[in-house]
Amino acid sequence: MSDTSQKVLEWLGGAPLRILLILASAILTQFFALRAITRAMNRLATADLLLGQRNLVARQKERARTIGTVLSSTINSVIWIIAIAMAMGEFGFNLGPIIASAGVIGVALGLGAQSIVRDVLSGIFILVEDQYGVGDEVDVLAIKGSVEKVGLRITTIRDKSGMLWYLRNGEILKVGNRSHSG
Repeated sequence: MSDTSQKVLEWLGGAPLRILLILASAILTQFFALRAITRAMNRLATADLLLGQRNLVARQKERARTIGTVLSSTINSVIWIIAIAMAMGEFGFNLGPIIASAGVIGVALGLGAQSIVRDVLSGIFILVEDQYGVGDEVDVLAIKGSVEKVGLRITTIRDKSGMLWYLRNGEILKVGNRSHSG
């Protein structure tokens, strides 16, 4: 075997092989993580968490689906950011400055996006705790009406006059729910 062939084989056995292993590991990790999330959310959707008449199966399935979507997106992002960083390291990129820059950018975004994070966390708790759902008659802030949509960041309520209100979940501090009384 010639020196050139031997060098090519050594090179292929080095960085390209490690990058393929990184990508394969990321794909397998993603597959098993998403499978675990799907199984957990299916169990959550069918579990009898709330006693009495409040246990509406369709609403519980919707909450589980929303939580599953959030978890899946988070897991996918984390897995692929780590895989891309590891692959860049195999190409010889110095990851130190990138990680330091990401830390500074993360702090800046964290400070700037506090309200968005608060809204999303509040939305998750609204869904998990089943505080209200689509079709419920609620009294939120100074608005009385019917819930049209519950998202992770925004809740949409139509009042008696037909006005559609968009309320940030992080701003909702107390809710009166006429549909859950009694």
